[in-house]
Amino acid sequence: MAAAIGLLAAGARGPSRLLRCGRALLASSTCSRGAAGARQPQTEQQLTVCRQLDGIRTIILNNPKRRNALSLRMLKSLQNDILHEAESKDLRVIIISAEGPVFSSGHDLKELTDEQSQDYHAEVFQTCSEVMMLIQKHPVPIIAKVNGLATAAGCQLVASCDIALASEKSHFATPGVNIGLFCSTPAVALGRAVPKKVALEMLFTGEPITAQEALLHGLLSKVVPEEKLEEETMKIARKICTASRSVVAMGKATFYRQLTQDLKSAYHLASHSMVDNLAIHDGQEGITAFIQKRKPVWSHS
Repeated sequence: MAAAIGLLAAGARGPSRLLRCGRALLASSTCSRGAAGARQPQTEQQLTVCRQLDGIRTIILNNPKRRNALSLRMLKSLQNDILHEAESKDLRVIIISAEGPVFSSGHDLKELTDEQSQDYHAEVFQTCSEVMMLIQKHPVPIIAKVNGLATAAGCQLVASCDIALASEKSHFATPGVNIGLFCSTPAVALGRAVPKKVALEMLFTGEPITAQEALLHGLLSKVVPEEKLEEETMKIARKICTASRSVVAMGKATFYRQLTQDLKSAYHLASHSMVDNLAIHDGQEGITAFIQKRKPVWSHS
């Protein structure tokens, strides 16, 4: 727990420090690569399956029998897979998807009974909050690929990702109020993704919304037929891979920082970021390539 709290404190001082401090958590990471030198998968069932090929890392929630509930073990496994070699120039995009008809049903309610201590409950919610904040602090874009139901903390996970695609059959809900546990932590991400009145209706009633409604209200980036979901997700991921990693990382960090500022401060911060962007190799390379009418050669640093 102390290590996790330290990780968050480091994150407040910038994503690079967050990722460096998180390396100590990676001993159990199971992310494998599609090229030579791949890690050997563990023999026991993995709650998340992590694969990486051509700069695109796919993390699959892999406990469909438990509706991919975000148990403490699942959250820590997801955290490890996100943090694994996060600063590697070979990593360009992360996609989070799930096995089975439920993307994620949220927290594992068996962990939230009075059979567990308040300290344990606090660790569950603290770890979940760390994972959600890590997604925004991570240097590469993180995409949610949803093909099914996402409820409570599962909906929170979707709302926390930078980009979210879903199949037409997907639904989203924050139904905690119906079992006496208001979705207060999911509301943090949901309330920042959709209009306040939409979020509060979902929170007060627990009623699900369709993928098309989620798209209309800003929870999703795109809704596609189920058979097109993989193709459309990979199209976006591959397009991101063509951009400079350092430029994307700088832009993502600035985007989230400026959202917390008033308008004048936001423009001040963003202006400084653009000056800094021009000072790095890829900033000048991109402009030079455009003027010379050629493709840029990125440093990928």
